[in-house]
Amino acid sequence: MRPSGRQTNEMREISIETNVTMHAEGSCLIKCGNTHVLCTATIDERVPPFLKNSGLGWVTAEYGMLPRATNTRMRREAKNGQSGRTQEIQRLIGRSLRAGVDRVALGERQIVVDCDVIQADGGTRCASITGGWVALKLAVQKLMKTGDVLSDPLIDPVAAISCGVYAGQEVLDLDYPEDSEAGVDGNFVMTGGKLIEVQMSAEGSTYTRAQMDALLDLAEKGVAELTVAQMAAVA
Repeated sequence: MRPSGRQTNEMREISIETNVTMHAEGSCLIKCGNTHVLCTATIDERVPPFLKNSGLGWVTAEYGMLPRATNTRMRREAKNGQSGRTQEIQRLIGRSLRAGVDRVALGERQIVVDCDVIQADGGTRCASITGGWVALKLAVQKLMKTGDVLSDPLIDPVAAISCGVYAGQEVLDLDYPEDSEAGVDGNFVMTGGKLIEVQMSAEGSTYTRAQMDALLDLAEKGVAELTVAQMAAVA
């Protein structure tokens, strides 16, 4: 039995509220159970120096957690510098979102997606990717409305979900109590039914090929449900 009482293939409740900030070109508040992440997208008509005069656009991301996003207060990273974990997560978000972008169609501009964790209960990086795509889509819709972009540069929705082996069972969408006890933990990022990235690690026990296949099947189910929520949010 899972601590939450969910079935092994059951997601947490998903909620995506759009246009939650006044100034950002795209924004949403995504809630995956008790994990809540504010995602904003900012359009910058400049690109990083390495892309200047290339005709290619760029999408990047920044990630952070508020001090009381967790059960004990964390010190603000702005005071001490980013941890290696934070840098790894925001690089994952950026490259995941870029995998679903036609950078030629985007034009020579940059969109920065900020993901700020308000409340953490497992799966913050996955929620950031899923909500980050919604914020990105809303920003692109504004570019298309003004005629600055002529064709939609977003190829397919990008979403991510965690899966793992908890108490000997393959389970979908781990919350913190499961994540902290899981023998195997994995994050799956997908777009258009194809994999972008898989992060799998044994957290005290090894896993078989059959278990990995079972987790992938769960991830495909979860991402399909997330995609429905994403498309409803940006419709």
